[in-house]
Amino acid sequence: MTNHAAFAAEDAVTAVAAQAQPGRHFASFPPRRARDCRKASLGRMDLATSAVVMAGSLLDSMKASSPRHAMSPTGADQEEWIENHPSALEWFEGVLAAAEGKQIVMFLDYDGTLSPIVEDPDRAVMTEEMREAVRGVAQHFPTAIVSGRCRDKVFNFVKLEELYYAGSHGMDIKGPTKVSNHKAKADEVLCQPATKFLPVIQKVYKTLTAKMESIPGAMVENNKFCLSVHFRCVEEAEWDALGREVKAVLDVYEDLEITEGRKVLEIRPTIEWHKGKALLFLLECLGFAGRGDVFPIYIGDDRTDEDAFEVLRNMGQGIGILVTKFPKETSASYSLREPAEVKEFLHKLVKSNETKKG
Repeated sequence: MTNHAAFAAEDAVTAVAAQAQPGRHFASFPPRRARDCRKASLGRMDLATSAVVMAGSLLDSMKASSPRHAMSPTGADQEEWIENHPSALEWFEGVLAAAEGKQIVMFLDYDGTLSPIVEDPDRAVMTEEMREAVRGVAQHFPTAIVSGRCRDKVFNFVKLEELYYAGSHGMDIKGPTKVSNHKAKADEVLCQPATKFLPVIQKVYKTLTAKMESIPGAMVENNKFCLSVHFRCVEEAEWDALGREVKAVLDVYEDLEITEGRKVLEIRPTIEWHKGKALLFLLECLGFAGRGDVFPIYIGDDRTDEDAFEVLRNMGQGIGILVTKFPKETSASYSLREPAEVKEFLHKLVKSNETKKG
């Protein structure tokens, strides 16, 4: 697919979604109480919510995105959350049963999923053990890394040529650089729907970088098709000033929006494209669009991953797994506590497939 053709990707995604059956869930989805089945954005910031944030104060949203301010219920509430989002390790046999006879396709976030969250985002390095786990999965199933990071930066972290990489929240997708059995042409840029925004994003990057120099600990990361303003190392007393500076810059750019992640403000084009759309697009590229014999598994830890979780739940195929130590509202069906458990889950998946093949 050429870059020009990629601008028609929205039509492909719409076609895929139209063939799905909303509300139909596989038996692997854990039972949910009625009040937990409501439709909600569930921790992600959609366009409408983003507009509210732009008009009001970012401070509350910044606090909400901080794990220290996250809800941490105990007792009955904790048990209820675990009941509705059980461990994917403890329910592993149920996951396998649901995937029986279907083609598993693996989608993995990077930060907080394959690597720990660290103060310096440039040091979010994955372990060799995790790399081997991901390599093992990719030998058995089509596998993609879907990250808010710049695609090239994620590739330099992961260093596996057989994977698909979707950077900038899915706005920059490229096929494997190593010949594989998967259908997309190797080393081909598959989708870049936000190319026309590059000039304004670069302009805003320069402006924000200059503005953040006055706030100790603030860092602006250029992720090509989006920007990340990290405030993990900023004193909480300075968060309001940081938010106001970011908002003031963005007020004059109607084509850009602010969303939140874990102690990070994301600056993104206001196109209807996110990690969920990237998931659907990759399924289309792999020839799985509209098929009932595919089982996507998406593992992620942040608000931006909720778009993918919600897509899977609406499709009624596959599962979403949230990586968290704290109960959060989510469209994911299962949970894992930390990257170490993600690694264990990947190992179990590979081992089960090897055992099945005999």
